[in-house]
Amino acid sequence: MIEKNDFLSKLDYQAALEKLIQPLRASLIQTTKAGIKVGGSGAVYDQRHAEMEAFIRPLWGLAPYWTEKKEDDLRDSYVANLIKGTDPASDNYWGMIEDYDQYIVEMAALSLTLLLHQEYVWSELTKAEQQNVINWMKQALEHKIPKNNWTFFKVLIQVALYHCGEALDRELLLSHLKLIDGMYLADGWYFDGKKTQKDYYIPFAFHFYGLIVAVFLKEEEPGWSQKFIEQATLFAQTFIYYFDADGEAVPYGRSATYRFAQGAFFSALVFAKVEAISWGQMKMLLSNHMKNWFAKDIFTFDGRLSIGYHYENLVIAEGYNAPGSPYWALKIFLLLATKNSHPFWQAEPEPITKKPKMLTKEGNMLLIQAKSGQHVFGFPAGLMIEGQAHAEAKYSKFVYSTKFGFSVPKAGVSYEEGAFDNVLAVSRDGQYFRPKRNVRDYFMSEEKIVYNWAPFENVQIETTIFTLGEWHVRIHEITTAVSLDLREGGFSLPLINRKANATVTDRTVKIKSDRLTSTMVAIEGYAQAKIVQPEANTSLFFPRTSLPYLSQKIMPGTHRLICLVGGCYEEETIHDKD
Repeated sequence: MIEKNDFLSKLDYQAALEKLIQPLRASLIQTTKAGIKVGGSGAVYDQRHAEMEAFIRPLWGLAPYWTEKKEDDLRDSYVANLIKGTDPASDNYWGMIEDYDQYIVEMAALSLTLLLHQEYVWSELTKAEQQNVINWMKQALEHKIPKNNWTFFKVLIQVALYHCGEALDRELLLSHLKLIDGMYLADGWYFDGKKTQKDYYIPFAFHFYGLIVAVFLKEEEPGWSQKFIEQATLFAQTFIYYFDADGEAVPYGRSATYRFAQGAFFSALVFAKVEAISWGQMKMLLSNHMKNWFAKDIFTFDGRLSIGYHYENLVIAEGYNAPGSPYWALKIFLLLATKNSHPFWQAEPEPITKKPKMLTKEGNMLLIQAKSGQHVFGFPAGLMIEGQAHAEAKYSKFVYSTKFGFSVPKAGVSYEEGAFDNVLAVSRDGQYFRPKRNVRDYFMSEEKIVYNWAPFENVQIETTIFTLGEWHVRIHEITTAVSLDLREGGFSLPLINRKANATVTDRTVKIKSDRLTSTMVAIEGYAQAKIVQPEANTSLFFPRTSLPYLSQKIMPGTHRLICLVGGCYEEETIHDKD
């Protein structure tokens, strides 16, 4: 869908956004009901909310774009439907706000639009229409929301309404800012409501919104503005380690379908004129990140952003992922709201020099830059989220890779349905398997990760992992009062033909697929080495996969298992590119 684009100039980003909006354009302009329908799948909220979300989320990209390139037809549609959506007398009224309402989430994009476009959008409304918008948005300030990154939505709403002429309730604003500050840890890291929840919401929510607030409240709250800038600068020093040399970010955590929102943090740094790393380094990172994403099969047959990750895939989705949800990714276009003279646009791309290992203590992740950063591994410990689909797979695997991705379960019966890559799956009956979920305690250093976990009440496991570049050693010390069926999964990789290109012995299994090789070597305690083909569409990266694993059945008692696991990437050569 997208022609070759180097994502180096402002024109490049503008062209990419235009291509992304084009499949929605007719619907956005022609809609008469303050929302658009872009797909048939459902979410935890109703159809009216889903259609409003699909209408409003493109503003994350359009609002910055409009600062230079006016799109009057689109603007007129947004203004007309904003009037309808906020008018209680209209048949297309979005409705009264309730506690934990999805509309509160979408008000963030609307708030940015109002902040950037006093003349182009706000002044198009009559006084009565403006008051309807104010009244509708102010409802959010009176309702309950989760005490996590959502708190920033209330801050953005207050800031936007203040810039639209409303009085600023400083006491209320400070209460929200203090709640946000209570989630701050150190080194730029926050936790998202619960201390075990640290994922891409830290960069594309906490810091992204914080930097917007820093710009628009600089005069009113200089102390908070400076705090957000300083925290973002600290965060950048470790967050750069999450990206490999090709721009792929370590895949882990929830909301994977937001895709290139992973890089939106750097776009917010550009917007706020915060040179946390050099502009040239930022330019190269964002360029590689966007080129990487636009080379993937992330669009539907008619050109819309799909629900999925490297390809269209509802299996990985969260309950709150409606068809319009992926347009959260357009946050990365915030940098378009800068002048052509901005030093980011003038800078020459520069590579980022990184250490081979980075332990982000506050982020609960050991990051390994293998092959000089061509392949990045993330080894987490102590991360988990409750009440989300596939939480164990998204937060608690032994390792995550920018070349192999990871898999989520499709069902909960057989080993194949569980797609248990890079976990020790434990079963008491040989049918229902459990991986590691919460850990009782853990230890992290640049050399090893240790955690204690209990898949069943009468089973205790201490796992130790030693990292060795693209390889790592796993040691499990198991104490059990019941017999167990154990299966140790390695890196899953694409299944291209009907059968995997594999070599299997009693103690080793090796699978090769294009430039990827997944290997497991049993050192102690395992009985067999095998291959399984997990259910289709369980991997975030590949529609069909093969998974090497080691197996053993153990009796009650104390046992030790040791294996060597490799996920190796063969770098592209100059000849390959010709």
